[in-house]
Amino acid sequence: MIIRSSDQVPRTTLLKRFPLPRNFGVSKQSRVERGRRWPAPAGATRVKTFEIYRYDPDSGNNPRLDLFEVDLDECGLMVLDVLIWIKSKVDSTLTFRRSCREGVCGSCAMNIDGTNWLACTRFVSETREHATIYPLNNMRVIKDLVPDLTHVFAQYSLIEPWLKSKTPAPETERLQSPEERRELDGNWECILCFCCTSGCPSHWWNADRFLGPAVLLQAWRWLLDSRDEATGERLDDLEDPFRLYRCHTILNCTRTCPKGLNPGKAIAGIKKMMIERRS
Repeated sequence: MIIRSSDQVPRTTLLKRFPLPRNFGVSKQSRVERGRRWPAPAGATRVKTFEIYRYDPDSGNNPRLDLFEVDLDECGLMVLDVLIWIKSKVDSTLTFRRSCREGVCGSCAMNIDGTNWLACTRFVSETREHATIYPLNNMRVIKDLVPDLTHVFAQYSLIEPWLKSKTPAPETERLQSPEERRELDGNWECILCFCCTSGCPSHWWNADRFLGPAVLLQAWRWLLDSRDEATGERLDDLEDPFRLYRCHTILNCTRTCPKGLNPGKAIAGIKKMMIERRS
């Protein structure tokens, strides 16, 4: 089956995790240890356990996994509500990003039960009986569930994500027909949560040079924009053995996009545009 949206992928899998020991091949300093267990409040009747990754670089200790028994009657329906409840009532040192709570800002992207998603749009009822929450993988962890996005945003800046024009600015706005505007649908909705880039094996292997699916989806958005007049220059910037062509169409990016977008299709569109301009 060709994956076109994350909606096509079932939430359940045969294997809860890859069948290897948890710290297999990991250096001593990076081995994840068992942390503290935080019991449910007295009198709680609807309890669910969350295993949450904890790491404080200032402490000098290894990462650990803390177990939190959460009273579901005291918190909201979303995973983000669980994290807020834990921080407010159990352990105030738990660190994570959040902002809009509506799946728009992308701040609360994290790995939930092995899948990158937004904590504010993942229902607690959709998580496993023993749920796990980790930071986005393949990124340096600042603290707990907060990844360092400096590198991916630097890559984003490389595509110069703004409208470029060579003609004089009109007296009014630059117009598009309804058909031209519809060309952008499925691309402009990207919120730069980087769930796709974090889940991309090609970016794991070549993060220093491959731009990754989120950035390439944004590049495709500007290549499609009828108002932009720098198509040639944009393609020249992407004409590189690594920046674009390290994509091997694994489609993890499409499987894990919380907005239901298709970065894999966008990357294929850029490759096709490259070929067409050569002929």
